[in-house]
Parts: sequence; C-alpha cells; structure tokens
Amino acid sequence: MVAAVAALSLVVAACGSDDDSSSSDATEAPAATEAPVATEAPAATEAPAEPSFNVGLTYDIGGRGDQSFNDSAAAGLDAAKAALGVTGSEAEPNADGSDRAQLLQLQADNSELVIAVGFLFAGDVVAVATENPDTNFAVVDDAMLDFDNGAVPLGDNIAGLTFAEEQGSFLVGAAAALKSETGTLGFIGGVGGFGLIEKFEAGFTAGAQAVNPDITVIPQYITQAPDFDGFFAADRAQEIALTMYDQGADIIYHAAGGSGAGLFEAAKSRSESSGSQVWAIGVDSDQYNTAGADFQPYILTSMLKRVDVSVLEIATAQADGTFTAGNTVYDLSSDGVGYSTTGGYLDDVVDQLEALKAQIIAGEIVVPTAPA
Repeated sequence: MVAAVAALSLVVAACGSDDDSSSSDATEAPAATEAPVATEAPAATEAPAEPSFNVGLTYDIGGRGDQSFNDSAAAGLDAAKAALGVTGSEAEPNADGSDRAQLLQLQADNSELVIAVGFLFAGDVVAVATENPDTNFAVVDDAMLDFDNGAVPLGDNIAGLTFAEEQGSFLVGAAAALKSETGTLGFIGGVGGFGLIEKFEAGFTAGAQAVNPDITVIPQYITQAPDFDGFFAADRAQEIALTMYDQGADIIYHAAGGSGAGLFEAAKSRSESSGSQVWAIGVDSDQYNTAGADFQPYILTSMLKRVDVSVLEIATAQADGTFTAGNTVYDLSSDGVGYSTTGGYLDDVVDQLEALKAQIIAGEIVVPTAPA
C-alpha cells in the first residue's frame, strides 16, 4: 500500500509540445463541446487558474515513457494541468496488472476524475465506480456501455473514450502503398484475438488496397489474448520485422505498443546493412519525435491516435460540469485519429491522402473494422 500511495504522489509539471505535424491544422486546445482539432497536446494561452480538482491518470502497463499509447495520455494530462489549472496524480499497474482495482480506488480517494488508460481496466472501473458515486471515471479504449441492455452506460459516473483506429490506419496504409517500391507491406500486431488490434490491420490493408489492389500485406501478431506480453516484446517484433523485410516488404506498420521499438531497430539495421531503404510506420503518438534521432530516417509516418485530446476533453468536461456518461468516439471527422507528416517523407502524397480522408468523412469510403 505504501508503494502504491507513493506511486500516486507524483505530480508532474506541464511540459511543452513537440514540433511534430499532422494532417490537422489547428493547435488550440479544443473546448469540451467542440471537435478536437489539435495536432499536439495544446499549450495554455494564458496563466491557469488555481487548481480546482485532481485528475487521477492510471496508465496501462508501461506507464509514462512508453513513447506511444501511455505517453499520448500523459501529454493530455500535462495539457489539462496547463490549460485548466488542475492537479494530476499518476499510477501504473504492476507487471501482471493484478493491482488495477487497488490503484483505481487510491486514485478515487484523492481525485474528482479518474482516467484509466486501456480496456483492461473496464471491469475494475465498474466495480470501483459503483463504490465511489461522487467520483467520475473514464476508460480509454472501451465504450463502457451495457450492450446486453440497449447499450446504456455502465454507470452514471462512467464514460468511455474510443477511437476509429481503422480510419487512421487506412490513411497510413494508403501512404505505404503510394511509397512502396516492392509492392509488399507488413503489419505487426502486438496482441490478436480480442478485436482491437484487428481494427488497425483491417484499416491498413484496406487503405493499401485502395491505392493498389494487387499489393501484398503480410500480417503477424506477436501473441494472442489472453497473453498480452506482445505489447512488451521488442526483441520479438524485431525478429518478425526482419523476416518480413526478407520476404520483400519495404514498409511495415506496427500496432504493438512498446514492441514497436523492435520494428524501428529492424528498419534501421536492414537499411544500413543492405544499402536499400526500408521503412517503419509508428502508431498512437508521432513516433518520429519519440523514437530517437537515430531512427528518424526510417519512420515514414505514424498513425495518430489522439488519446491526448480525449484526456484533455474529459478533464475539460469535468471542469465545466458537463461530464456525461457513455461513449465518445474520436474519428477522422473530429481529428481524433490521423497521420503525421513529420520528416517530410509524405510531402509528395499528402494531397492524395487528404482526398481519401475527405471521402471517408463524407461516407463515400467505409473502412472495415475486421480483416477480410
């Protein structure tokens, strides 16, 4: 318990934005009722008010510093602290995630809003929220709806924050097909068998085939649920990526959390050893900015999943008194997903990608959520 309390005591100062870019234009922090259009966690434009409440952010395993999913949530908390004047406490589960419920309760003891990063928190959030009706809860990557009873919210104080990952993946798949010289691509999923990562694969393949119907996409998952170690197996991802490059893939997209670092290592080593450029595509955050300068020449783009925007918006709703139970979906129409253009490697195909994006938003292209 002492260790858990200590983990919650860390209050991190707000940090500045990275200089990445995406297909979005605006950088102002969105209001709670507006569509999020920021391309990076927005900075405050004036001095924040005195702290009004605490946001308890409970990460998925890996925590702040994973250069991906958790870091995007952390950027949202930093933005909320800067823009809203709130305080923040942060916690991370142990290696097997067995203390999730305990951490949520500790957060609820000290927070008016508790945000859990990852669908694995869903069951524990329902239990803890029931015991803490005066605290609001939000879960990233779960709708938090009772689908057996008409898709009603699982609690009056429980919100879901979900994303149209397939739409953003469609655009990076199209980008990969436009830039590929071999006509073969790869997809590395961290963990299969539970439906979420399959959305990334389905969108990526559909986007690639929209550009080149004859393109080959090689998919492979590191593990299958309930084994979630595939999100933390960079060495295995590196092995898979090198095999895919051997099979002719010149661009590989990962949706594998921390394992993506292995893909970047593989792209760098293969490019340097062979003298022929191969590429990696990142996920969640703009990984050109987070993976390190040594890997920037090999990261073509990243599929942006704007967890930072969802965290800032739910904190803004809490501050405004407009918190609403139920699910909010972040898609291309709200810039909740997208693609990065940092590095300039997509400059020659952005117009084509933006045309595809407009077609998806208009409903002219319906992106599949499951692989064919």
